[in-house]
Amino acid sequence: MLQDMKQRQFRRGRIKIPMFVVCVGLFLCFSNVNASIHEYRMEAFSPKSDAFFFHGGSEGLYASKIHEPTTDASSETKPSFKGKSIISFDPVTFVRPKETAKSHHQMQQNTGLVEAIILEVKDRARIGGSSLKSDAICCNKQLADQGSCNQGEVIIQHNPNNLGWPKRIKTFFQGDNEEAKMDVETVEINSTGMYYLYFMFCDPQLKGTLIKGRTVWKNPNGYLPGKMAPLMTFYGLMSLAYLVLGLAWFLRFVQFWKDIIHLHYHITLVIALGMCEMAVWYFEYSNFNSTGTRPMGITLWAVTFGSVKKTLARLLLLVVSMGFGVVRPTLGGLTSKVVLLGLIYFIATEALELVEHLGNINDFSGKAKLVLVLPVAFLDACFILWIFSSLSKTLEKLQMRRNLAKLELYRKFTNALAVSVLLSIAWIGFELYFNATDPLSEFWQIAWIIPAFWNMLAYCLLVVICVLWAPSRNPTRYAYMEGMGEDSDEEGIALTGNSGDMAMKLERQAIGDDLEEDKRE
Repeated sequence: MLQDMKQRQFRRGRIKIPMFVVCVGLFLCFSNVNASIHEYRMEAFSPKSDAFFFHGGSEGLYASKIHEPTTDASSETKPSFKGKSIISFDPVTFVRPKETAKSHHQMQQNTGLVEAIILEVKDRARIGGSSLKSDAICCNKQLADQGSCNQGEVIIQHNPNNLGWPKRIKTFFQGDNEEAKMDVETVEINSTGMYYLYFMFCDPQLKGTLIKGRTVWKNPNGYLPGKMAPLMTFYGLMSLAYLVLGLAWFLRFVQFWKDIIHLHYHITLVIALGMCEMAVWYFEYSNFNSTGTRPMGITLWAVTFGSVKKTLARLLLLVVSMGFGVVRPTLGGLTSKVVLLGLIYFIATEALELVEHLGNINDFSGKAKLVLVLPVAFLDACFILWIFSSLSKTLEKLQMRRNLAKLELYRKFTNALAVSVLLSIAWIGFELYFNATDPLSEFWQIAWIIPAFWNMLAYCLLVVICVLWAPSRNPTRYAYMEGMGEDSDEEGIALTGNSGDMAMKLERQAIGDDLEEDKRE
């Protein structure tokens, strides 16, 4: 039942960002995105079987560290929630149609019931009449006569191992009032799990009722949802890793600054962007954990840094595979095609990342995400095909020229790239399996490893490039040379007599052919 309710909630289309990415970008600097603070803005209930429901939120919550009641130091009566996991209703109001309100007398009591139901995902089968061999969600007269439930209420079978759970909070409309306000209440979480909140009613006369207000979800160490909490530590460690790599690269860069080639500046830019991206993500998560909201400005910077870094990293792999600065001095006519592919990839990635990080904290529709995931996946496939096609041509040129040092360099690069592609394919398979077998986020505590893997893989590939193309006193081992003399000396190839002259002519002819090919491209 819970999965069907989630699917219906998805169809309701709470996330509007995919259609207005550009407009959102202009709006970002002036707003905050609610995250662990879930706001409801006059939203409608959806029908399901004999009930109506509204999905109020779902998050992974850790058990409270402190179970004894405590008080705030500034007040003897004000409770303190430090070290506790809570779901707080702050406040929530239900608005029923005027016609329904007018059908009741002013002095009548309890003229409509709305229930807030909090459950752990493992208790989902305890909602509804499945345990009573009934398809009903609401208690009818027959079940009430059997003493199984109270008529007009949602059927709940409490967990004997966790008394009082799933938890039910009732709110009644009084007389002919159009609004019913929930009492400000805080529910403490004493068991680690994925929790769902649903607002439900069984009275068909309440059809058309709307909900407004907000709920606040908090973990023992802050407002960061359980799924995202480990990522804050991960981004902190990755920031340090990029810092170490940046310092090592900078020292090498300064030491051999006279022998720097254009490719080294590209690598430096990717390292700098990676460092900024990880640092901004860590700051964004830390702020989120402290306040419960995600400032759109900070999140936009983090998303943009990430999208630019991903784009430039792929372009770096592509131009290296083409032999830029190694077997060809320029990209020739391919420059415009490379730039165009990079631009399209940046736009597609930025749109996907904005939706994922600036939408509601709840999972959004699989169809909505698929629309944005498919273009990115297609462009990644284009990059992979172009990279390996270019590598094949580059290796062929190096073998023809007998540039053994450069050939060995590119073979190592090809092997590293092949391993990363195989790992990526295997991880995509695992990710698809994970998402297919965990539609209700029961394994939320390990979900953070999925985005973490892609960041680690990108970092490792960057380290490989930094090692292979590190600045040195002898840049001829990877730099493009118009002549053959220096390469021949470096590789220790003795060219004597007619054979040496012939090899020299063949090499110069090959270089001339490459330049003509660049111009044609």
